[in-house]
Amino acid sequence: MMRRTSLFLFGVAAGALVAVATTQPRLVLGTAAEAASSDTYRQLNLFGDVFERVRSDYVEKPDDSKLIEAAINGMLQSLDPHSSYMDAKNHRDMQVQTRGEFGGLGIEVTMEDGLVKVIAPMEDTPAAKAGVLAGDLITKLDGAQVQGMTLNEAVDKMRGAVNTPISLTVVRKGHEKPLEIKVVRDTIKIKVVRSRVEDGDIAYIRINSFNEQTYESLKKAVDDLSQKIGADKVKGYIIDLRNNPGGLLDQAIAVSDAFLDRGEIVSTRGRNADETQRFNARSGDITKGKPVIVLVNGGSASASEIVAGALQDQKRATILGSRSFGKGSVQTIIPLGSNGALRLTTARYYTPSGRSIQAKGIEPDIVLVQDMPDDVKAKLGATVDNTRGEASLKGHLKNGEDEQAGSPSYVPPEPKDDTQLKLAVELIEGTVKNAAYPATPDKTTQAN
Repeated sequence: MMRRTSLFLFGVAAGALVAVATTQPRLVLGTAAEAASSDTYRQLNLFGDVFERVRSDYVEKPDDSKLIEAAINGMLQSLDPHSSYMDAKNHRDMQVQTRGEFGGLGIEVTMEDGLVKVIAPMEDTPAAKAGVLAGDLITKLDGAQVQGMTLNEAVDKMRGAVNTPISLTVVRKGHEKPLEIKVVRDTIKIKVVRSRVEDGDIAYIRINSFNEQTYESLKKAVDDLSQKIGADKVKGYIIDLRNNPGGLLDQAIAVSDAFLDRGEIVSTRGRNADETQRFNARSGDITKGKPVIVLVNGGSASASEIVAGALQDQKRATILGSRSFGKGSVQTIIPLGSNGALRLTTARYYTPSGRSIQAKGIEPDIVLVQDMPDDVKAKLGATVDNTRGEASLKGHLKNGEDEQAGSPSYVPPEPKDDTQLKLAVELIEGTVKNAAYPATPDKTTQAN
């Protein structure tokens, strides 16, 4: 039995697949089972015949390992959009994302005109200490031209073992000649939680994803904001989950638990009834019962929807924004040794009230769709109306007759233009009233 190591809410060994069964094991399962098994072996024989014919007769000699990997991916993609095979490199990249830390320089980058452009160096990182600035264009990495590399290739080259150096050739505005900047790699922690004070007495916390750092980062943000504002003066919390694509199940549970004293958070149900699991909150609300508003939109998926669904069903938070993405399934990562890993959908999850949000999403208590400026609409063109949700994905797990489309996922870069955030602030300050705020837990019906 393969060991399952990580559950995700997003999300056969290559080169060693023997497709042709020359002998079949003796079966003692009964006539129907024997017939089904026999048919499976015939299909495997068919695959083996096709594989051998491609190897021997295709116009150019194919790569066997690529053929097998493509076959595996085809099999998994026929199941649902979230099951897939990860080769060794993709598996390592996924592990970096879930750990939330890696050996690197500490810069946020994008691609511009074939060069790597620095969006910003992260505070107190090797790049910041070495003098890398926002707006710098990186033209060479250890003497190798960046032109022609993809952004992922350039990022891979900048990451590496801690305490190893790399030389950046940088073009900077105001300097006639390129600059050579030597940076020594160090451990970089992805800033998964960002926080600030809104309107003097409101704690705003944005959670970007759910990796191994999320819960601890959330706790630190709550502590920092309590100190800045004063624990007794905090009027309420805004938890921004907009465009958060999800991540680790245990972190979604921990974040939900942070705001709850009791009650169910989520349940997961697999193919077999004995695989059902229920996760309940433990005593201890890190906000001391302060009002909470959770912001969601069409980009809020998976782990984000677990948090929003749990706090909504337990009447602990008011959900504000537009309908979430609707990804209500759990993926298990099954390592395959040096051959990478299998990401397989193994369960559906349900909110405390027993709702499956698969292909339906979370409907906010207060619906407010964020307006998109005309210039942004012009840039996006026809895609602006394509509010894709889980229900629009080919091969998605079905969930009855009332599946729902997604909603827009636009969030203005400037808080002053953010109507969803503005309404959340007004509700907490009391300048706008709504029956859905504040949420009031029904303590008489909650179960330990």
